[in-house]
Amino acid sequence: MGMLENMSDMVTNSGMMNDGIIATGFLNDCKVGIRNYAVAISETANQELRDVLRRQLDDAIEMHAKVFEYMESKGLYNAKDFQQQIKIDMRNLETATNIMQ
Repeated sequence: MGMLENMSDMVTNSGMMNDGIIATGFLNDCKVGIRNYAVAISETANQELRDVLRRQLDDAIEMHAKVFEYMESKGLYNAKDFQQQIKIDMRNLETATNIMQ
């Protein structure tokens, strides 16, 4: 079960689901998928299977980029301004803390 599914279970009843929570979970799940595809490619001896996994890896990287671009355009992620990203992270931490209570 991915982070997004866990978060979804926690916030469905509280009504606190928002774009930031959804996008952050999706971005993290994309990263996990990218890592998993890379490991699978490195451990696969069959060239045909490696080719399939590489295409899926490319798709996962493209999806990660789209989610990142969405988050950046909505002010949910700021990779260029560390201080601003800390503020975003602190706001997300506060939201997550409120959800857990």
